[in-house]
Amino acid sequence: MSVLELRLSLMEWMDTLGMDRSFMERHLNEGFSGGERKRNEILQMAVLEPEMAILDETDSGLDIDALRVVGEGVQAIRAENRALGALAITHHERLLTFLNPDAVHVLIDGRIVASGGVEIAEKIDGAGYESFR
Repeated sequence: MSVLELRLSLMEWMDTLGMDRSFMERHLNEGFSGGERKRNEILQMAVLEPEMAILDETDSGLDIDALRVVGEGVQAIRAENRALGALAITHHERLLTFLNPDAVHVLIDGRIVASGGVEIAEKIDGAGYESFR
């Protein structure tokens, strides 16, 4: 990708993620809030086009608006790159409402104890992890 193509791609994805374009002029994560860092991680995922993305507690420290932008950003990347594999690790059901996952797995003590759709995460949100022990 040429420098011009990279810059155009960055600007397009920054608009999608609701990021101020002035962030392109900063050093990596310099002066970014927690939510801006998360958006920057999603921006990197969009531009680098990995085969597999592991989102480890991407929702940590995000308010609902930032969570929505990140979730919708990941969805936009997945729509653009159907071959992208994405694993989202979270302790909160709310992120899943924005990600629309293909499958949900519950891990307890290093073992998968349940698998299914978003309804499993909703059960955890209502009844806690004890309902799976």
